Amino acid sequence: MVRQIIPLIMCGGAGTRLWPASREVHPKQFLSLFGARSTFQETLLRVSDTTLFARPMVITNETYRFMVQEQLAEIGREADVLLEPMRRDSGPAIAVGAAFAQARDADAIVLALAADHLVRDTPAFVAACREGLAAAERGRIVTFGVRPERPATEYGYINPGETVAGEVRAVAKFVEKPDAATAAGYIDAGYLWNSGNFMFRAAVLLDEYRNVDADSVATVETSVANAERDLGFVKLDAPSFAAAKAISIDYAVMEKTARAAVVPVACGWSDIGSWRQVWELSEKDSQGNASRGMAVFEDSRNCNVTTDRALVALEGVDDLVVIATQDAVLVSRQQDANGLKRLVAKLKVTAPEVTESHIKVHRPWGSYQSVDNGDRHQVKRIVVKPGGRLSLQKHHHRSEHWIVVRGTAQVTVNELIKTVHENESIYIPIGAVHRLENPGKIHLELIEVQTGSYLGEDDIIRIQDDYQRA
Repeated sequence: MVRQIIPLIMCGGAGTRLWPASREVHPKQFLSLFGARSTFQETLLRVSDTTLFARPMVITNETYRFMVQEQLAEIGREADVLLEPMRRDSGPAIAVGAAFAQARDADAIVLALAADHLVRDTPAFVAACREGLAAAERGRIVTFGVRPERPATEYGYINPGETVAGEVRAVAKFVEKPDAATAAGYIDAGYLWNSGNFMFRAAVLLDEYRNVDADSVATVETSVANAERDLGFVKLDAPSFAAAKAISIDYAVMEKTARAAVVPVACGWSDIGSWRQVWELSEKDSQGNASRGMAVFEDSRNCNVTTDRALVALEGVDDLVVIATQDAVLVSRQQDANGLKRLVAKLKVTAPEVTESHIKVHRPWGSYQSVDNGDRHQVKRIVVKPGGRLSLQKHHHRSEHWIVVRGTAQVTVNELIKTVHENESIYIPIGAVHRLENPGKIHLELIEVQTGSYLGEDDIIRIQDDYQRA
């Protein structure tokens, strides 16, 4: 009988390489870049064959936990969701997964996968997992080496050594991202792209980690042992986890261990590290233009447009990236991925809000979006999922007026509980204890008009909350 592999989906990163679509509070792993599903959802579906894969683990953080929960539900999947109290890079994150899996099964085999990667050939990926499983069972830490499609300078490389078993090779050397000439030489020499995904026996990974940083492994294991259950999530013990050294698994273990092995694979893999890569992976018109949303091209070639709402029209330009969200527009050259990194660094100083969150803010009960604001007023569009409800709360500085435009709302205002239907409204005075909930089967949509001397989100005094934010 084939031992089941426990997938560990690493879902806590906040990459800004796809700004402005990707932000701190809604990063690229939750975006639908190539279809209806996010890369996080596609990663989960890739390991859904129960003859080979066991119930997955997802490691994320407090900020993303309800997005993880919602996206799991959308594809009908369940997982053990582990919450990091703070970011400590991939080393401690993978060690947490190994410790949690080992508590479930002393001989557990873990498959650590990034949630924001793309794999276009799932059968080839699954075949590589089967190929590497025997080596992992024998104590190897197996990484997936992607057969290069071009001399890429944005990836690290692996030099395969002697054969371990079947297609699996020992790792002779890991090398850093090369320049173009060096990358071409690596390809001629048979090097592989380092995908940053791994398979291993949990006990072996922890032993190898312990050999180089026993203190961090001890604190990680304590954080798992002292974890608490909260609304179905596993909350790692914060003081213990905080003591772990922040480091990538590559530096912590893979570049030091003698147990590293690599299984070569050609599965259409990409880490989607730039808008140029999104363009390369997207469908294009006869002039090489790719678009998501409303876009028109005239005498333009090899352009990439993504737009949330506004029409984008390009004329007489080549090799441009145009990304239009509701609060920011990026225009850049296809060739310069590093330029975006420099730009975002500047924005974090000059306009940090556009790197942190979107106008549309996701909440466990739904979302809200500001549509107009002034000195003493703000207008929001609020969407509440079926069965969702906001906290029981009050405000010191603002009153609110709610107008239902779709669905049915149940509203509490002090002692009053009232049902409000479409095209009806209700007024919430300053200081009134109130709550909004959706008792219906469809999404509740309403317009909220706030007026008062202060309209910040920190003027919310939560009295009771289903999501334990009170």
